[in-house]
Amino acid sequence: MTTFTQNTAIDLSGDWQLAASDSSHALTIAIPGDVHSALQAAGVIADPYAGRNEDDVQWVAHKDWVLERQFHLDAADLPGNWYLDIDSLDTVADVYVNDQRVLTADNCFRRYRPDVAPALSAGENKLRIVLHSSIAAGVERQAAQPFYIPYSTGNSPIANGNMLRKPQCHFGWDWNIAIAPLGIYGEIALKKFAAARIEHLTTRQVPRVGGAIDLHVTVTLSGNEPGTVGLDFALDGEQQWLDCTVTAGETRITQIFTVENPKLWWPAGSGEQAVSVLTVSLPGETVSRQIGFRTVELLTDADAAGSRFAFRVNGREIFCRGANWIPADALASRVTRAGVEDLLQSAVDANMNMIRIWGGGFYEPDWFYDLCDRLGIMVWQDFMFACNLYPSTPDFLDNVAAEVAYQVKRLSSHPSIVLWCGDNELVGALTWFEESRRDRDRYLVSYDRLNRVIETGIKVAAPEAIWWPSSPSVGPLNFGDAWHADGSGDMHYWSVWHENKSFDNYRTVRPRFCSEFGFQSYTSMPVIRQFAGQNDLNVASPVIEAHQKNAGGNERIAATMFRYFRFPKDFSNFVYLSQIQQGLAIRTAVDFWRSLKPHCMGTLYWQLNDTWPVASWASLDYGGNWKAMHYMTRRFFQPVTVAAIPSDNGKTISFSMVNDTQAPVTVALQTFLVTLSGEKRPLMAAAGTCSPDRAATLMTMAASDIPKDEVLFWSFEASNGMRGEGHHVAGTYKALDLQPSGLSILAIPTGDGSFGVTVSATGLALHVMIEADAEGRYSDNAFDLTAGESRVIRFTPRQPLAEGSVPVFTGYDLQSCQGNG
Repeated sequence: MTTFTQNTAIDLSGDWQLAASDSSHALTIAIPGDVHSALQAAGVIADPYAGRNEDDVQWVAHKDWVLERQFHLDAADLPGNWYLDIDSLDTVADVYVNDQRVLTADNCFRRYRPDVAPALSAGENKLRIVLHSSIAAGVERQAAQPFYIPYSTGNSPIANGNMLRKPQCHFGWDWNIAIAPLGIYGEIALKKFAAARIEHLTTRQVPRVGGAIDLHVTVTLSGNEPGTVGLDFALDGEQQWLDCTVTAGETRITQIFTVENPKLWWPAGSGEQAVSVLTVSLPGETVSRQIGFRTVELLTDADAAGSRFAFRVNGREIFCRGANWIPADALASRVTRAGVEDLLQSAVDANMNMIRIWGGGFYEPDWFYDLCDRLGIMVWQDFMFACNLYPSTPDFLDNVAAEVAYQVKRLSSHPSIVLWCGDNELVGALTWFEESRRDRDRYLVSYDRLNRVIETGIKVAAPEAIWWPSSPSVGPLNFGDAWHADGSGDMHYWSVWHENKSFDNYRTVRPRFCSEFGFQSYTSMPVIRQFAGQNDLNVASPVIEAHQKNAGGNERIAATMFRYFRFPKDFSNFVYLSQIQQGLAIRTAVDFWRSLKPHCMGTLYWQLNDTWPVASWASLDYGGNWKAMHYMTRRFFQPVTVAAIPSDNGKTISFSMVNDTQAPVTVALQTFLVTLSGEKRPLMAAAGTCSPDRAATLMTMAASDIPKDEVLFWSFEASNGMRGEGHHVAGTYKALDLQPSGLSILAIPTGDGSFGVTVSATGLALHVMIEADAEGRYSDNAFDLTAGESRVIRFTPRQPLAEGSVPVFTGYDLQSCQGNG
C-alpha cells in the first residue's frame, strides 16, 4: 500500500483555435464558450439576435467544428494518473489527445473524466475536440430507433432534438431562437490524482431528539490502486481529519457532524436564509457544498376535492409564489453570473419565493443554486425532458441514468431545491402526435421506462429527495390529463392563451398548485430598438414577426386588445398595451387562486425571463429590465394583499384578503368611486382580521353600487405595515369614454446617480408606465393616478450616466394610448 503526493490540475480554459471541419473557417474561441459567439466576435456572422439574422446563421449548426489547443508537460510530471475533467460538453463530440481518441461524448448534462495518461508525452501536447453537428446526429439516431420517436414540430423547427441529451430549446421553442448552438460551457482541465480524486460529495440530514441534527457527509473517492489518503472535513470552522484507505475503483467514506443548535434555512419572506459551507479536501483538491438545515415535505393527502399539493418547510406550509425559469440566454457565452443574479434578485424583489427550472434547458451551474440558497428561492427542479417523446433503448436509458446520478449527487445538498420532477409535459405529449395516438400502449410503455429510470436514479442518489413524476401530473402512475384536472396534483392551465378564452376563464378552475400559466406581451421598446430598425416598427413587419415564435401569437395579442381595449394609436403604444393586458391576465389568475388558499398552495406563472429579445410570456425583458407585469407581480404577490374578485354572475364583488405570514393581520380597506375625468370620492370602508397563512373574504359589495361611468378604486393597509391599491372595471376598458389624463413627467437628479421622476395627472390616468431611454429600475411603475394626483418615482440607471446627463422619459397611460391622453 502506497501513500501518494498531492493532486494537481492544469486549467485548460482560455483561447482555443476553432475551425470548421471542412476548413472553411479558422478563428479563435474563448472556452468556456459557444461557436456562434466566437464566429460573431470574429466578424464571420452578424449578431443572430438582430433583424432576421437567425435565418443567415443556420449553416453553423450543420457543420462539424474542431477546437484545438496545446499544453506543456515536463518529463518529471508525466508519470501518474492523468485525466481530463470536462463539464457541459455540448454535445456529440470526440476528444483526442495527441491524435489518440480518449472520449466519445453525447450528453451535455454529464461530467466526463476520461483517463488520458497513455496518450500524454513530455513536452508539447495537443488537445483536439471535434464537435459534431447535432442536427446530423439527430437524423442518424432517429433512423436507428426501432420505431419513430415524435418531437414537437411546433416548438422545434430543427428536427430530432429529442434524440440527444442536449437542451431541447436549442432546437427552437415558442420563445427561443432556433440555431442549435454548440460548445463547451463548463470547466475543462487536465488533472492528476495521487491516491484518489473526489468523485462525489453528498449530504444527508438526520434530526435528533432535542433539535440537534446529524449531518452525514459522504465522499466518494475514485482511485486506480490501493493506497491511503488524508481527508479534511470542515463545516463552518469545525474541522475533522481522517486518514482513509482507498481501493481500486470507488471508495465511499461517511463522516458525521453533529450540529446542536442549527439555524434553519427558510424561503424568502418566511425567515432567515441561514447557510453553512461544507468543504472536503485532500491534498491538492477541495470540493465545497453550500448547505442549509431545513425539512421539506410535499403534502399530497386526500381531501374532498381530490388530493393536496402543498409544500411544508420546517413544519410550516408555504404558499409558493413564483415563476418558471428558462436559460438566461440562448447562447452560453452571453450568460454572466451578475446577469443571472440580477434576474433572481428581481424575482425576490417581486415577492417570489420559488422558481421552477423548466425541463427543456439546463441543470444550472453550482453557483446558480448558491444564489438561490442565499436569496431564499425554493427551486422546483425538472429533469431535462420537455414536450417531446424520447427513446427508451438501452443505450439511451443508460446515458440518462448516468446523467441523473451525476446531477442529483451534484445538487441535492442545496437547501433551495425542494422538488425533483421527472419531466415537462411528456404525459400530455402522448396525445399530441399521430403515432402515439394510434399506438398509445407502445409509447406509454416507452415513456414509463424512461420515467422509471429517472425515479430509480434519484432514489439511489438522494433517497430523501422529493420526487414528482411529471409536470403537470395528478400523481404517480396516473397518465391522465392534468391540464384541466384541478382536483389533485399540479396543473398547467393554458386555456386563456392557447384557446383564446377570456381572462375571467381563470376563475373557472381551482388548481391545487398551478405550475404553468401565462399570457404573452411584446418586449419593451428599448429592447425592440436593439434588433429592429425604425422601418421595422410595425406589428406585421417581417422583423417583428421573426421575433415572435409562438404560432398565432401576434394575432392573439391583437385579438385580446380588440376584446378589452380600444386599439392603440401607434406601435409603441401597442407594445405598452400588450404588457398591461399581460399583467391583467396573470393578476386575474393569481388573485383568484390565492383567494382559494389553502385549497390552492402555489402559482408559478410562465415565465420569468427571456433567452433573447422576443415577444413572450416573460415578465422580465431580455437583459433583466422589468416589464409592466413584473411591477404588477410585486403587488399581487405581496405576502399580505387585497384583491377584488367578481362573482360568476357579475352581481357582486368580494374583496379577498390573503395573509402568507405567520402572524394574524388586521386589514383596513377603503373603496372609492372615480369618474372618467378622475374625480375621486369615498364609497365604503371595511376592516377585518386574517388568520396566519390563510385567505378570507373581507367584504362583499353589490356590483350595482358602481355607476356605469365610474371605476371602483381601493386602497388598504395591514397592521404589519403592508399596503396596496388597485382598481376594478366591471366590463371592458373599451366601453369607458375616458377623458384626457393630462399626464406630465418631470425628472430631477437626486445627486446619487438616480433620478426623482414626478408623475402628475390632471385627469384619470390608468396603468401609468414610465419608460426611459436608459436601462434601469423604477421604484414603482404600472400604477394609477386620479385627477390632481402626483407620484414621485425613483429611477436608478443600470449603468452610471455621464455627469449632467438626464434620461429622456416617456409616459404611457391607457387614455393617451388610445389617442385621448
